[in-house]
Amino acid sequence: MGVIGLSNPSFLCPSKSITGNRTLESNFSCVFGSNQTRVLAMASTLPVKQVGSVEEEGQLRLTGDSFIRPHLRKLSPYQSILPFEVLSTRLGREPEDIIKLDANENPYGPPPEVLEALGTMKFPYIYPDPESRRLRAALADDSGLESDYILAGCGADELIDLIMRCVLDPGDKIVDCPPTFTMYEFDANVNGAVVLKVPRNSDFSLNVENIAKVVEQQKPKCIFLTSPNNPDGSIISDEVLVNILRLPILVVLDEAYIEFSGVESRMRWVKKHENLIVLRTFSKRAGLAGLRVGYGAFPLSIIEYLWRAKQPYNVSVAAELAACAALQNPFYLENVKDALVRERERLYKLLKGVAFLNPFPSYSNFILCEVTSGRDAKKLKEDLAKMGVMIRHYDKKELKGYVRVSVGKPEHTDALMNCLYRIQSTDA
Repeated sequence: MGVIGLSNPSFLCPSKSITGNRTLESNFSCVFGSNQTRVLAMASTLPVKQVGSVEEEGQLRLTGDSFIRPHLRKLSPYQSILPFEVLSTRLGREPEDIIKLDANENPYGPPPEVLEALGTMKFPYIYPDPESRRLRAALADDSGLESDYILAGCGADELIDLIMRCVLDPGDKIVDCPPTFTMYEFDANVNGAVVLKVPRNSDFSLNVENIAKVVEQQKPKCIFLTSPNNPDGSIISDEVLVNILRLPILVVLDEAYIEFSGVESRMRWVKKHENLIVLRTFSKRAGLAGLRVGYGAFPLSIIEYLWRAKQPYNVSVAAELAACAALQNPFYLENVKDALVRERERLYKLLKGVAFLNPFPSYSNFILCEVTSGRDAKKLKEDLAKMGVMIRHYDKKELKGYVRVSVGKPEHTDALMNCLYRIQSTDA
């Protein structure tokens, strides 16, 4: 994991390599080692047909895809997790009979106040408050950070894209530290940015020395970090974060899973660090993944420009109502968090007893496992799916041969372990 990679969309002008010894052509992803350069096909693109026109009765006719920006024609779609309805049809099972441990969703769902609020919603026919004032006030009370520093979004994913649209010109560079949340690379490619990859160490910690080198040599605009990191569940210490904040780069810290870590959020740090943005979500903590509510803490010198660029009605009436209702029951949120943390520790111990799995300690609501003993990770996922249990598997180079298991309720853990024991018994 000691190499540094760079990917750039096909419409960009060539950029210099980190070593400065050769020019990288725009249609490639390049990986830099200590003594040599390897050029690989860019992972985020797919081969495409010739676009622009078709011949019809001897004449050329303009086609719709000729209007699409060239680099987007080669963009691979984001690989999303399938919802219950689609899984039910594909597996031939009722949704209630599927154990869904593949997307880090909160199996307990939101507090009862949320359903009550949605059931008595008064003004769904009126556009929502473009400033989400009620929600931001509630978040200020919850976080201890004034609402002037807070911006809400249609999930944290919208805010990731909004940040890039405000910060990056086509050809600008970002730093990504794989393995991590793949939305950063995806959104960078959508926005025409160059992705400089600084892989994590073998224990999934950040390679701060290599990050500093890339910042010095390549002058990227921003770096995206996740703590706890998805998919391994490791956290970033205050010392490491402070060292990265000393670099001349905008640091976007994604805290989607912070509630499960036992570590305090760094939201209030934005008041003293002009180059820090902290993102949060209601998807994991409050069980509102289906309603898409995220929020971020920004320095005042940055947030004013995001207000100018964001979509005016980005948080729906239902989403704001649900998020505010969830915050009214902190006792429920804390109990659910405690239950998931307890179940995470139980699940980790049980997974360690499976002969072909090597689980990693986690500070989140999921556990990453290396699939060992010559067993195929994809086939393991498929075998479990046939039994009605869904987990996530990875095939990218940093995590080839790994699976990730979300923490569910105790009965979900029991069902998973029964299936794993059945698979293990076939090896005897």
